[in-house]
Amino acid sequence: MLSTAVAAIALPDASAAPTLLSQGKPTTASSSENAGTPATAATDGNTGTRWASAFADPQWIQVDLGAPAALSQVVLNWEAASGKAFQIQISNDAATWTQVYSTTTGAGGTQTLNVTGTGRYVRMYGTQRNTAYGYSLWEFQVYGESSPTGQTCGPTNRAITRPATASSTENAGTPASAAVDGNTGTRWASAASVPQWITVDLGASYQVCRVVLRWEAAYANAFQIQVSADNSAWTTIHSTTTGTGGVQTIDVTGTGRYVRVNATAKATQWGVSLWEFEVYVSGGANPSSSGPTSSGPIETPDPKNPNFGPNVSVFDPSQQAAAQARLNQIFAGQETNQFGTERYAVLFKPGNHTIDANVGFYTQVAGLGFSPDDVNINGHVRAEATWFGGNATQNFWRGAENLSVTLPNTGNGVQVERWAVSQAVQYRRMHLRGGNNEIQLWNGGDGWSSGGLMADTKVDGRVVSGSQQQWYTRNSELGSWAGSVWNMVFQGVTGAPPPHFPNPSHTVINQTPLQREKPFLYIDGTGTYRVFVPALQSNTTGTSWFGKTPAGSSISLDQFFIVRPGHTAAQINAALAAGRHLLVTPGVYHLNAPLQVNNPNTVILGLGLATFVPDGGVTAIKVADVDGVKLAGLLIDAGTVNSPTLVELGPAGSSASHAANPTSLHDVYFRVGGAHVGKATVSLQVNSSNVIGDHMWIWRADHGNAGTFGWTVNTGQNGMVVNGNNVTMYGLFVEHYQQYQVIWNGNGGRTYFFQNEMPYDPPNQAAWMNGSTRGWAAYKVADAVSTHEAWGLGSYCYFNVNPAVVGERSFETPVKAGVAFHNMVSVSLGGVGTINHVINNTGGPANQANQIIYVTGL
Repeated sequence: MLSTAVAAIALPDASAAPTLLSQGKPTTASSSENAGTPATAATDGNTGTRWASAFADPQWIQVDLGAPAALSQVVLNWEAASGKAFQIQISNDAATWTQVYSTTTGAGGTQTLNVTGTGRYVRMYGTQRNTAYGYSLWEFQVYGESSPTGQTCGPTNRAITRPATASSTENAGTPASAAVDGNTGTRWASAASVPQWITVDLGASYQVCRVVLRWEAAYANAFQIQVSADNSAWTTIHSTTTGTGGVQTIDVTGTGRYVRVNATAKATQWGVSLWEFEVYVSGGANPSSSGPTSSGPIETPDPKNPNFGPNVSVFDPSQQAAAQARLNQIFAGQETNQFGTERYAVLFKPGNHTIDANVGFYTQVAGLGFSPDDVNINGHVRAEATWFGGNATQNFWRGAENLSVTLPNTGNGVQVERWAVSQAVQYRRMHLRGGNNEIQLWNGGDGWSSGGLMADTKVDGRVVSGSQQQWYTRNSELGSWAGSVWNMVFQGVTGAPPPHFPNPSHTVINQTPLQREKPFLYIDGTGTYRVFVPALQSNTTGTSWFGKTPAGSSISLDQFFIVRPGHTAAQINAALAAGRHLLVTPGVYHLNAPLQVNNPNTVILGLGLATFVPDGGVTAIKVADVDGVKLAGLLIDAGTVNSPTLVELGPAGSSASHAANPTSLHDVYFRVGGAHVGKATVSLQVNSSNVIGDHMWIWRADHGNAGTFGWTVNTGQNGMVVNGNNVTMYGLFVEHYQQYQVIWNGNGGRTYFFQNEMPYDPPNQAAWMNGSTRGWAAYKVADAVSTHEAWGLGSYCYFNVNPAVVGERSFETPVKAGVAFHNMVSVSLGGVGTINHVINNTGGPANQANQIIYVTGL
C-alpha cells in the first residue's frame, strides 16, 4: 500500500553536508539478474560491483537504515541499464510507503535527488526501463541525519504478549489482550462510545521511541499516546485530532512502564478497534532486572561465519575423512530412529567430495553451491531399506538437495544409485550424472515403497520405479523412465514416458502452469552465506538451473534470524516482527504461542527436518493475508493438547488477491501422533487465495511409539481445508484423517498428484459415518464450488482394525461444467476393507475380489 497522506517535496540542497546512511546496511530487491548482481552490491561502497534486476517491470531495491532517519538526498549511480520512470519511497515498516520523489524522464548516469522525509526504509521503485535489460545500479546511496540522541529505536515489539487492559470491550471475542498477541487476525474492540483507552504493561520502565497502531476499520481520529510509571499519573507524548486509521507508525520520546492509547474521538459509529498495539524502545536493552521476559536483542548472524548450532555440519573438499565419519555417525543413530527427536543437516561447500552418504531419518544432505553442479559427490547419496527387510514403505522424513552425484565406476556397466523411500522425502535440485547409470526408487529386488518426489532434478540416465506404488516427478530432465504401479504423475518433465493411464498408470502434464521453486542456502563467491529465493514462473518445463541462470533474488544471511535449539516462540516472534527471515536449524522446538508471520515476502527455511511442536493447543504458525511468504523444509508435529489448526495461511475471511506474488509451501510436512500423542482438528487451513503447495505430507499416524496412535488417541478431523480461491497443490499426500482428508471450499483450485490412505483404525462402521453415508471421502470439493480440476489421484483403504468397514467413495465433487478430475485409482490394500466407488457413484467397488479400480475422468 502506498500512502497518500504525506506530501512529497523535492527541496534545494541543504546547506549542511549530509551523512551517508545506507552503506553496508541490509539491502533487498524484487529480483536479481544472477548471483553476481545481488542487491547488497548497490550499498557496498564499491562502484565496481552492481545490483541488476530481472528484465521486467516493475522492480525495486530497498535499504533498511536500521532506524528512522531524517532524509535529505538520494544518489543513484546507474549502470547502462537505467530507470526511465521510477519513484523514491520511504517507510517505517516496509509495508506502507510514502513517495518523496517521482520522475518519468530518468536519463541514467548519476542522479542526485534532493528529498525530505523521515523513514527507516528507502527504496527505488522502477516502473519503466530505459533499455531492454532490467534495472542496474552501481550504487544506491541515501543521505540524511540519524537520531540526534545517538540511540536507535530497537526492533523488538516490547508489547507483545504483555498484560493489557482496556476501558471496555465490545464482547468476549475482542479482549485487550488480542491487541498485543502478535496476531493481526485478532483484535481489541471497545464499546461504541468515547473516551476509550487501552494500556499495556511493559513490566519495567523503558524509553519509548515508537508506537505502531494497526487499526481495524473502527479507528480513533483523535487520541493521545501516554506513558506512566505507576498506571495512574500519565504524560502525553503524542497527540492528534486528525488520525487517519490504517497503520500509523508514530515516533515518540518518553519514559514509562505503562503505555496507553487514549481515544477521545472516533471516526465511525462503532467504538475503536486495534488489530495490534506495538511499542518499541530505544537501544533494545532492558533497564531493570524486574523487566519483562522477552526476546532481548535480536542476534544478527555473521554471514561469512554463521552459528548454525550443534546439529549442522559443514564440510569443504579438504575435509572428506571428517565428512565421512560424521555421515557414518549420524546414520548409525538415524537408520531406525523413526520417531526420535534428533535432527541433522550435513552441508557441502563447492568442490569435489568423495563420500558415501547413506541418508537416514531426519537427515538432510545438501550442497552449498548456487548450482547443483557446483558441488559434486564422487560416491553415493542414497537411501536404503535394509533396516526394514527391504520394505521402504516407512522410509520417511529425509532429503537430498542441490548436489550433483558421480557414481563410482565399478567396471560392471550400469552403476546404480538407490533411493528407496516413501512419503516426506525430497530428491530436489539434484543431478545424477552418467547416461549409462540409473536410480532405483525402491530397494532393488525386494519390498514395497510408497511415495516420493523428484523435482527440479536432472538424471542423465534412467529412473527405475520398481515397486513404487505412486510417484510425482515435476520440472525435471530424465534420460528415461521405467516402471509403474498405481499412480505415476509427470509434470513439466523432459524424458517422461508417454501418457497411457491406466496401463501403465502414467499421467503426463506437459507444463507446470505456475510455480516457485524452493528457497535454498548457498555460499557466494565472496564466502557469504545467502538464501536464494526463486522467482514465480509460468508454464515451465525442465529444471530451473541446467543450462540456464535461475530467476529470483538473493538474501544475505545477515537478514535472517538463525533459530537454534533453545530459542523460544517469543524470541522467534520478535525477530519476525522486526522484519527478519528465519533459518531454522535442525531441532525440535516447542511453541507456547503461534509464530506470527505478518510481513510480506518473509522466508522461513528449515534445515534437517526442523520441527515445531505447538504446546497447550496453540497453532504453530499463523501467516497474515499478505504477499509472498515462503515456508520450506519444516515438520509440524501436533502437541498433546488439541490445536484447532497447526498452520493457518491467512485469517478467516481473507479476501486479498496474491496472484502476482503468492505464498508458497515447499517440503512442509505435518504429523498428528506417532512420536507422541498428538491432536489437531485441522492440520493445514488455507484461507488466503493463490497459495501454492509444493510437496506436502499431511499425516495422522497409523503407527508409532507405543501409546501414541489409535482412533481416540491421536485425533485429527481434516488434513487440509482450502477456503481461498485459485489455490494450487503439487505433490499432495494426505493420510488417515478421521473425516474428509481434504475439503476444498474455494473456487479455481488445482491439484497435480494426490495420494491418500483412508484411516486404518475405525473400530466399526458406526464410528465412521458421515450422516447416512458410510465413511468420508478422501477428497471433497464443496457443493458450492463451480471451478476445480485435479490430475493423478489415488486413494487406498486398509481397514485392519475392522475389515468389514466400507468407505463409500474416494472422491466427492459436484457435477458441473467447471469441475474436472483426470486419472483416478482406488485400491483396497491386500483386499482389507472396501471402497465402494472411486468418484461420486462411479467406479468400484475396490475390495478383496477387485483390489484396484481405475477411472480416467469425470
